[in-house]
Amino acid sequence: MFSSFPSIGQSLSSRHIDFLKVFSKSARGAIVQMVTNANSGHPGGSCSVIDYLSLIYAFIVSQTGDPVVVSNGHVSPAVYASLAEMGIIPRQAVIDTFRKAGSIYEGHITRHVKGVEYGTGPLGVGVSVASGFAKAFQLTGDQHRVFGLVGDGEAQEGQVYEMMHFANKYKLSNFTLFVDYNQVQLSDSLKKIMPMDLKKIFESGHWNVLEVDGHDYQALWQAVSKSYTSDRPTVLLGKTIMGKGVEFMEADGRAIKATWHGIAPKPEQTEAAMANELKMTDEENQLLHDFRASVQWHPEDPLAHDIAPLTPMKNVQTGTPRLVPAGETSDCRSAYGKALLDLAKLNDNVVALTADLAGSVKTDVMGKEFPERHIDVGIAEQHMVSCAGGMSFKGLIPFCSTFGAFMSSRAKDQARVNDINRANVKMVATHCGLSVGEDGPTHQAIDDMGSFLGLLNTHVLEPADANQTDHIIRYVASHYGNFYVRMGRHKYSVLTKEDGSVFYDENYRYEYGKADHVRRGDQVTVVAFGSTSMVAMKAIEALKDKVSVDFW
Repeated sequence: MFSSFPSIGQSLSSRHIDFLKVFSKSARGAIVQMVTNANSGHPGGSCSVIDYLSLIYAFIVSQTGDPVVVSNGHVSPAVYASLAEMGIIPRQAVIDTFRKAGSIYEGHITRHVKGVEYGTGPLGVGVSVASGFAKAFQLTGDQHRVFGLVGDGEAQEGQVYEMMHFANKYKLSNFTLFVDYNQVQLSDSLKKIMPMDLKKIFESGHWNVLEVDGHDYQALWQAVSKSYTSDRPTVLLGKTIMGKGVEFMEADGRAIKATWHGIAPKPEQTEAAMANELKMTDEENQLLHDFRASVQWHPEDPLAHDIAPLTPMKNVQTGTPRLVPAGETSDCRSAYGKALLDLAKLNDNVVALTADLAGSVKTDVMGKEFPERHIDVGIAEQHMVSCAGGMSFKGLIPFCSTFGAFMSSRAKDQARVNDINRANVKMVATHCGLSVGEDGPTHQAIDDMGSFLGLLNTHVLEPADANQTDHIIRYVASHYGNFYVRMGRHKYSVLTKEDGSVFYDENYRYEYGKADHVRRGDQVTVVAFGSTSMVAMKAIEALKDKVSVDFW
């Protein structure tokens, strides 16, 4: 019979340890069956990290619902197996349909699965998302702890270092990160592919660094407990063995071979393991059954209450638009900064992220009045976008800003993963097009719209002038979904009606996808968007006595 849950800071009893051995063994059985049935998958890393996941899922998450973000998303078998052992998802369905067409149990962790808060796959993204969760909790006063998981080879990704410095800067003491330090990556050992000293790396980032045997439950529990009392983010360097607990895999793992990183076992190998080291007794199955009755965490289907993109968010106050008078010039980025400040005054969940460009992207206007909600991540665009994705799932409305050339190239992958997860990130890019001409072609974003137009859950917008910018920024804040708003750097006049008054006035209401009819004519039709609208307007005004122009 399952007895009780351990307390943070106390030692595990022999019964706790015996239970974890049963939990992990059953999970390993599910892992090898999954990948064998699918004839594909990643069993080695799944088995090396399952002891840690068993510990936190069974003894912490089952009672608290603390979020877990697994950045090395290819170890999905370990996550699905852990959730199945807790009774969150059906164990046999996972085993039977893993990586099969039409199944929600995809090869990389996905939000379609109950208990998964953010889907991962491209390495480096998940750690930034986890830090976004932690920063959101810090801002809102939420007492949940965030547990992250990263592969040792994954730590070669530059985004991991961006996250490391961010977590240190903001003292995310509510963040515990586990490194699956099995010394093997996809094609060979770390020593051969890319040797590195993870301990020194994280120590240089001023983290609380704890080395631990990743298969010793008592040591793991004590290390996790220490993370609760640290005033800094904690990283557990878990020394593990690829394929641990499955004899035919573990032998190669001990030899630091990458054999089982991404190869499925043969059916006869799995059958032998299930009949021997992974064989479950009736008593062990009963113990797991009794444990499930004690689980207090009952996550909802993450997509059951999914919000469709462009859905109005009723609790967001948009305020009154600011207008640039006719005849005056202004840049769209300044209008963005002022609208953002208004939104921050009216909504305490609006935050701004910048990558050392606050003055250029004009978020500094908000930063002066709300410094705690103005988050400078440093020169780390990739981390910024993923971190914003994490924040958006924890009650915040994040605006993240940099130059268009960087948002659409350096952070394209991170925006794509936010798109897949149907996040709620407001990407506002300045210095787009040729308006930053003197900086040269490296900074001229002329392909940035194409980077995002192919994404299913991200909407691309370009305001025509400063007044429409104001309306658009208030619109994206109050409508759910990922947005990419692009604008130039230069100042120019605002669009006007035929009577000379402001076109995008206080009565204008922005509607995504709707074209605005600026001038009516019957001889020539002109269609423009963005800052080119003002150029078109000048041409139309110059020709108005010669040709009747219909202008959209």
